Amino acid sequence: MHAVPAAAQAGTCEDTFIKKGSILSGQHFTATTTVVDLPPDVAINQLRAIVAKRGYDIIAAEPAGGAMLIEQPMSGKTRAFPIEITATQQNGVGTVQMVAKLRTGMATKPELAKAEMCAVLAELKGGKAGRLAAKAGAGATTVQAAPVAMSAQAFSQQISKDAERNVLAVEQRYAGKRFTLSGTVDYVIKDGDRYRVAFKILQPHEQVIRLPGQAKTLSGVSCLMATGTSVFVMQLKPGKGIKLTGTYYKFDEFKDHTWFMDCTPEQK
Repeated sequence: MHAVPAAAQAGTCEDTFIKKGSILSGQHFTATTTVVDLPPDVAINQLRAIVAKRGYDIIAAEPAGGAMLIEQPMSGKTRAFPIEITATQQNGVGTVQMVAKLRTGMATKPELAKAEMCAVLAELKGGKAGRLAAKAGAGATTVQAAPVAMSAQAFSQQISKDAERNVLAVEQRYAGKRFTLSGTVDYVIKDGDRYRVAFKILQPHEQVIRLPGQAKTLSGVSCLMATGTSVFVMQLKPGKGIKLTGTYYKFDEFKDHTWFMDCTPEQK
């Protein structure tokens, strides 16, 4: 009798795929795989590297508990959505399950979701190879391909709604991300040794058309300008159109404000 190779997959990820829900209620996709000699912590640490190289945001990871939360990252037109991962082991066989939870109004083809989720799970290894991969992947982080381009108004709505859902997840979701935001100047002030440019953000009661599902209050959005931008800043005035690229710095739920740092101007 031949032993099952440690890195062998059960080969049934596609067979385990389940689709539930709808665009109106929110689509849920589930995919599962099993791997011989794959403890929960080894699975989660491997997955850090696997999902990071595929561009997913790692919101939380608890290797000892066999749990992980990642997100399909946001784009200028698409909201982020969570993917829960659980890893267990019984009788020497590890089971890893992914559950993607699309938000209400979002949709994708089930075959695309199946292909992506099973491709992630197919990279898991068991045995010695798995432990080596887990050691290498334990500290993996996602590298953003390019700044997310969107209006400052849309960004404010997005982060404000995220904060309403769970403010604790905001820092993990946005930390270190770069955005190119467009809009108009609200005000320009000196902030320490920097200049701060604030975007004009319309609150819900100020909007002519208020879309359903909006946050109750929208966060202010400011950019701490990079060194060497004083000539640009000195030409700004309220109402002037601007497009700035910067790195997310902080969201203050009490001041209801979001700051970006090292911002530079882009040509509109």
